[in-house]
Amino acid sequence: MKKITLLFALILLFSCQKSKMKEEIVTNFFVGTYTNGDSKGIYKYELSTEGKLRQIGLMAATSNPSFLAKSTDNKTLFTVDEANEEGTGFVKSYRIEKDSLLLISKSKSGGAHPCFITVNDKNQVLVANYSGGNVGFLQANISGKLSPLLHVQQHTGKGTTDRQTAPHAHSTWFHPAKKEIISVDLGSNELWFSTIDTTKKELVFTDQKTLQMAEGAGPRHLTFHPNHQWIYVLNELNNTVSLVKEKEGRYYVDTAISMIPEGYAEYTKGADIHISKDGQFLYASNRGHNSIVIFKINAENGSLNLVGFEPVKGGNPRNFSLSPDNKFLLVANRDTHNMVSFKRDEFTGKLTFVDEVTAPDPVCILF
Repeated sequence: MKKITLLFALILLFSCQKSKMKEEIVTNFFVGTYTNGDSKGIYKYELSTEGKLRQIGLMAATSNPSFLAKSTDNKTLFTVDEANEEGTGFVKSYRIEKDSLLLISKSKSGGAHPCFITVNDKNQVLVANYSGGNVGFLQANISGKLSPLLHVQQHTGKGTTDRQTAPHAHSTWFHPAKKEIISVDLGSNELWFSTIDTTKKELVFTDQKTLQMAEGAGPRHLTFHPNHQWIYVLNELNNTVSLVKEKEGRYYVDTAISMIPEGYAEYTKGADIHISKDGQFLYASNRGHNSIVIFKINAENGSLNLVGFEPVKGGNPRNFSLSPDNKFLLVANRDTHNMVSFKRDEFTGKLTFVDEVTAPDPVCILF
């Protein structure tokens, strides 16, 4: 009897240890913040296999790192720095070490209030300057050191609302299947298309140059469908998602759909947008309604069908991100200083709350 009891105890102990080992497998990620409150810069967090969140600590003290990007080899982190001097902001690069971020370089962004940064597999770096209404172009070397600013592509024009009296570049994207750049301008109410002239080291507009969005839409971010044929544009001001397609070499708006509940009349504005890796579901964040809207993507034509809304358990959800394995969706709630993790159902697209953690003014999540 004693032997049976001992055997049972050993099995139970092993099971507990195994469960603990499973829980301790984590995925690390970085969080960009605004630093006009308690935040000091860029923080590191971890996500467990069960969706639990934990802060590791401050990785780099820097001013308003409101958007982050990583090199394709995962060795360098790039961030905007909104501390404007003489009408321009800055971009910084850091070497990613196990327990810290080590500053490599700092360069001008080309305009005031940079709010978005991206880098491709050639280490070409683009930054959207919101107040400047332009896109800066830089190059990083293999070690992550940034060149001085190489070129600035200035946008022009305006929209019809009080947020659109001048151009406001809000994001800029490398097309995943073409040598093309799409820049999203909330102020001019347009998408801007360009390529990189590698000889002159500058951005050059394509023949189409721009695509006008619906009046007062205020485009902010976009996401590419995995089939590379459909582009979904999040419009901040009129709370819609536009499906953009291409025909005979020119882009056009195919359809648009509301991302807030029918009849909702209180203040809310769209913020971020992502698609699951399998291309079946699209998610977008609502600031004011404080939710993630979930759409099912029609595999035949790319149209969106509403699945539902998931409250984010916080205020002003800015950037959000799907975990690398797409099992979880994490949301950064700026005003309530918290981040929330949701378990994602791969068959229905629906979200289930798992955990939340304190975070100072979080606005960007980067795996």
